[in-house]
Amino acid sequence: MHKVSGFLKPYRLHMGAALLLMLVELGVELVQPLLIAKIINEGILAKNMDVVFTWGWVMVGISLFAFASGISNSFLASFSSQGFAYDIRKSLFGKIQKYSFANLDHYQASSLITRLTNDVTQIQTMVFMSLRIMLRAPLLVVFGTVMALVIDAKLAAVLLVTIPLLLLFLLWVLRMAGAMFRKVQENLDQVNGIMRENLSGIRLIKAFLNSGHEISRFTESSGKLKDRTIKVLQLIETSMPILLFVMNAGIIVILWLGSHEVASGSMLVGDVVAIVNYALRMTMALTMFSFIIMSFSRTKASSARLREVLNEEVDLFDAADVRQDEKIAAGSVVFDRVSFKYPGADEFVLKDISFEAKAGKMIAVMGATGSGKTSLFQLIPRLYDPAGGSIHVDGKDIRQFRLEDLRNQIGYAPQEAMLFSGSISENISWGKEDASFEEIREAAESAQIHETIMKLPEQYDSPLGQRGVNLSGGQKQRLSVARALVRKPKILLLDDSTSALDLKTEGRLLDAVRKYQSTIFIITQKISTAMEADDILLMQDGQLLAQGSHEELLKDSPLYRKISDSQAGRRETV
Repeated sequence: MHKVSGFLKPYRLHMGAALLLMLVELGVELVQPLLIAKIINEGILAKNMDVVFTWGWVMVGISLFAFASGISNSFLASFSSQGFAYDIRKSLFGKIQKYSFANLDHYQASSLITRLTNDVTQIQTMVFMSLRIMLRAPLLVVFGTVMALVIDAKLAAVLLVTIPLLLLFLLWVLRMAGAMFRKVQENLDQVNGIMRENLSGIRLIKAFLNSGHEISRFTESSGKLKDRTIKVLQLIETSMPILLFVMNAGIIVILWLGSHEVASGSMLVGDVVAIVNYALRMTMALTMFSFIIMSFSRTKASSARLREVLNEEVDLFDAADVRQDEKIAAGSVVFDRVSFKYPGADEFVLKDISFEAKAGKMIAVMGATGSGKTSLFQLIPRLYDPAGGSIHVDGKDIRQFRLEDLRNQIGYAPQEAMLFSGSISENISWGKEDASFEEIREAAESAQIHETIMKLPEQYDSPLGQRGVNLSGGQKQRLSVARALVRKPKILLLDDSTSALDLKTEGRLLDAVRKYQSTIFIITQKISTAMEADDILLMQDGQLLAQGSHEELLKDSPLYRKISDSQAGRRETV
């Protein structure tokens, strides 16, 4: 837990003060049985009411002091635990932002969400409860035993037998519960994953009348979470009766032995009451151990899951000798014998790809699903690094650029138009934070979305629903293109991001995009779009099958000719 516990360092003074105040409460609780014994032995039995009132008022005074200490302790514990949770969430979120695509492939989105929320909350609660009561319970057991031994070692020996046995039993429960709670958290990941999928795709589910299947899938996953949670809670709750049985048996033995000691005159009644009082307080403390075990077990499992995220080694980073603020002057791109496979995969998705895209030209990338088109795109801004070969921009290996500098000069409109909650203006300026309204409007006009925006009630300030739910597919694609254009990139990547546009709108968009003098890569399935490109890359099974202009591929590539003929046939039919 070292990596996670390191986030507590800024709060050491507050935690130290909280622990000190908790020790004050503990000290008062340990002194009270001694004062009760004194009141009984020197006051009640001696019929001296002055002693009763004097020490009674002392008990009231120290109780009030303990009460004030407890309130102050709660404030400090809350400040420390909330600050700790804030810091670790911030660090986790920042680490995830640094992840490469390869790192993100290791985790499901639902798992990361669970870790950022539920797992952090588990540890936050543990920190608070530790400063408030969790440390107090074991300390009360230890020092309560010591105080009982000071009063009468013979009678308190009963506690020396029962307490170690119970502690060994609790350690066994803790070990078992820790492994079980990790499984519970994994099941929670699965439930969150299904909920996330369903909430994102609820319209599709309704359109296909598939609610019954999804309810069954959720019920099954939720049922597994319920069953595993019940099992671990049963284990923990079973420990409670065992603890109470053993401690109550010990108290009975203490009372039996104590009665004989009092009858023989070797022990005062007040001392027996004090030892019984300590035993009762220890019993109450031990009953909290089931809660402590549950919290500690969940915290242990959650800490391990957070450590995985924090210790994940980011596999994409800037070289030590990388140059700052390296500019892309022209935007030419060269792939030199590039091969690539996804982390953990056996098969290469790109195999020995070589081509040159001259600066300012439009390159269309075509091929069947799974031919490696998107994978090729993701290598240009270094979302992944190739397994073999090299990629050059303006004659420089892209690893000579800082990741930030490289990506700032590349515009990327992904295959799925991902929009965020906020206004239209905010979504476009997401591509360039300091973009002026004129730049936002220019990008929207080039993306052929300006006229649509102007028809909305609040125009550029119109709010978008989550993921742009209140826009059509074509409108979302054009906003995604505008977001890429607002940064005036030297290299523009359009990953099938005009597929929902009609030919006329797409033609106007491509004409406008050319004015940016960017090197444009566009993934498309349309021959009409490919015809507009200066060069076409035809891919099949991860290999570059053919390269050339529309006329050249019609002449030299049977596959391209087949695609062209099939689309021409569809157009004639239409």
